[in-house]
Amino acid sequence: MATYRPRVISLTKRAGHSFGFYLRVEHGEEGHLIRCLEMGGPAELAGMKDGDRILRVNGTFVDGMSHSEVVDTVRNSGATVTFHILDEASYKQAKTQGVNLSNPQSAPVVNGMAKHTLKPKLCYLVKSSSGYGFSLRSVKGTPGLFMTEVIPGAVAHRAGVKVSDRLLELNGENVEDSTHDQVVDKLRQASGSIMFLLVDEETDEYYKNKRIKIGAWLATTKYLPHQPRNIEMIKGSDGYGFLLKEEPNQTGHFIRDIDRGSPAERAGMKDMDRLVAVDGKEVDGLSHEQVVDRIKKSGNHCCLLVVDKETDQMYKLGKVSPMLFCEEMDSSSPPSYTEAVNLPAPGRPSTPAQERTELLKPKLCKMEKTSAGYGFHLNGIQGICGQYIKDVVTGGAADRAGLEDDDIVVEVNGVNVERSSHEEVVEMIRNSGSSLEMLVARKSVYSHFTDKGVTITRQLLGETSYAQVHSEERPETSKEERHEEETHEEQARPETPTEPARERTSSSSSEESIDERL
Repeated sequence: MATYRPRVISLTKRAGHSFGFYLRVEHGEEGHLIRCLEMGGPAELAGMKDGDRILRVNGTFVDGMSHSEVVDTVRNSGATVTFHILDEASYKQAKTQGVNLSNPQSAPVVNGMAKHTLKPKLCYLVKSSSGYGFSLRSVKGTPGLFMTEVIPGAVAHRAGVKVSDRLLELNGENVEDSTHDQVVDKLRQASGSIMFLLVDEETDEYYKNKRIKIGAWLATTKYLPHQPRNIEMIKGSDGYGFLLKEEPNQTGHFIRDIDRGSPAERAGMKDMDRLVAVDGKEVDGLSHEQVVDRIKKSGNHCCLLVVDKETDQMYKLGKVSPMLFCEEMDSSSPPSYTEAVNLPAPGRPSTPAQERTELLKPKLCKMEKTSAGYGFHLNGIQGICGQYIKDVVTGGAADRAGLEDDDIVVEVNGVNVERSSHEEVVEMIRNSGSSLEMLVARKSVYSHFTDKGVTITRQLLGETSYAQVHSEERPETSKEERHEEETHEEQARPETPTEPARERTSSSSSEESIDERL
């Protein structure tokens, strides 16, 4: 029998806002369904999908509860709630097979991704007046030293140290072959703070079986109290609003003179932060000019990995690069809501100024029906206004005409359908015969104009011809960036990113339902 892997989705909502979805029970459908996901809302950004079933709320199994009980459970969670969810197809298959979903046979996946492989851990301890709160022991016949007498609530315990963890490294030095007395001497010589590389029994056995040497390069940084920060910024005509400098008697590239109210300040950059990486590429060892050039080549958007003094000292104590933090973060992980509202558009990287100007237009897509149809699905909720494109078939008529998944439908054959129901739009398409003309807009474009109160019409296309619209290509070039450089300083200042649209969308649902906005 197949096993099922629920996804764990943790959502946080802002004051006065919702989680961005409706919880529904529908006639003829089992379970508590996710419907009406808001574009750019916490639920959509975290990876929830229309039709997903909620199995657990904050660890409580709810599949057998009534709709009102589940709603109350979610509402009583406050601003943060954690869901175990299963996709629609897997849920229906599990029900058909009589699987007990309250007792899953395989580990859940976190925000849509499987939990990471077993890893050793880095633990940072700062000595208190009562010491570190642990002891070391050796086991007869077993090499190495092990943690024991870890005092609950004490320094070691709070740092992630567990009883029976095996000690691999102390302040970046391997001590697996050291004696008990040698390690104790090293601890006494420490200046009040230490970095351990530890491995628990299960993880130790895992790597031994695979004959893989364990080192800090494999470690998780999740127990460390200080972490590097990813600074995402969009540059305007005045740059980013900070100087990049080299400091006397210090190694590295440092952030200085941050302009008040600048993108750098708004993104959380601090004076004397050390720059570790630009767009995911480490810059340690590069000259000032090389780092400046790398930032220039980022165009109008760059992501800087920085560390403050305390974080920098902690990583240096363990002789590990802060890049280890980045490597542990899965690049495909969906952004949190807070991260997303600081991006230029939902789910899309920033584009240079000229490109963004050219892309801030709707698209007029004209297509001829083939034997396979137009090659797209129209998504919406029966009886509710607002339609969008899904499942565009590669190479099909819609794809060749320029339609893309999640395009918002504005007009069908010259008629505005923004206030039309799903059934009405479907009927218009069916009555169009063998050809179809649609005015559509990407999510970011639609939100840009609606936020400004601008009605989207064909006039926004300018003088673009049908042929140009249908074969629209995204610009590959951007305006040359102007930077000012003085000896070992680089200054820059940008514009504020626009908050992404929060449009509501879903696929067709059953005629009879009970729903609750969450």
